[in-house]
Amino acid sequence: MTLAYVPGDSLAHRLDPRSKLLVQAAFAAAAYAYTTPRGLAALTVVAVGSLLSAEGGPRDLWGYRFAVPFLLVAPLVAGATLGEPWFRLDRARDTTLASYRVLLVLVVAAAYVRSTPVRDSRAAIQWAIPGKPGQFLGVGVALVFRFLPLLKRDLLATREAIHARAGGERPLRDRMRLVAVGGINRAFGRADRLGTALNARCFAWNPTLPRLSFGRGDYAVTAVGVGLFAVATMASI
Repeated sequence: MTLAYVPGDSLAHRLDPRSKLLVQAAFAAAAYAYTTPRGLAALTVVAVGSLLSAEGGPRDLWGYRFAVPFLLVAPLVAGATLGEPWFRLDRARDTTLASYRVLLVLVVAAAYVRSTPVRDSRAAIQWAIPGKPGQFLGVGVALVFRFLPLLKRDLLATREAIHARAGGERPLRDRMRLVAVGGINRAFGRADRLGTALNARCFAWNPTLPRLSFGRGDYAVTAVGVGLFAVATMASI
């Protein structure tokens, strides 16, 4: 499944994007402050609850599958040494906790992406950062959310085309080069078409965005975010 907004009526769907962004930032701060087995165990409950509140599940994490090999290999690389004792368990343990911390942050991010329309995210960013900087950042975030799934789909289509032409018999280095070149060409093509489309539609830096308003659930979620920030601050003192 591709990381993208999925319409729904879940608890997370009904929340204001500003409260959800606050919880994401606070969760990341707490995860970096408490990278311990006990701390990560408590944050796991929060991360799973966030995903379930958006009616998500393991399939929503499929878009992060390319990061999993790096998270798995990192402890082995960190623990390996060039001499005695050849492998340091303490280093591998610390890196394992750090990798799991990153995974939890990705789970919370997946819940946000699944439950938040792109226009709402842009409105929240432009509310937090007024003026031209906020407009520029909001446009950038909107374009990334809309076109990253398309670019990923282009890479998969290029790989399938290579395999359909017996490209699987080529060396791995040649296959990687063909996929990379094909993906870059498609990315540049999409960028050109995007620029033409924006000009044709009289692109505006400050369009009419959705109105943002806090509900009862947002106050509770904001309290959770403030609590996570407080916990992270206490750990750094």
